[in-house]
Amino acid sequence: MSLDQIETGKIVRIDHIEAGFGLKNRLAAMGLLANQPIRVMLNDHRGQVIIAVKNSRVVLGRGMSHKIFVR
Repeated sequence: MSLDQIETGKIVRIDHIEAGFGLKNRLAAMGLLANQPIRVMLNDHRGQVIIAVKNSRVVLGRGMSHKIFVR
């Protein structure tokens, strides 16, 4: 299931990221790596997705969050 489908308040783990080299590196720099637990702070299913990872909050666009698969 992709990150953009997860409801607000849920805690999930990143399974894999289906993106190119550049986006994978950019997400890794933000702390978004495989098997990393993240909490969805806000997802209204229309705009950006706000997540908490490693005591930080990260805002992802809908396109980016659609490429991050979680379990």
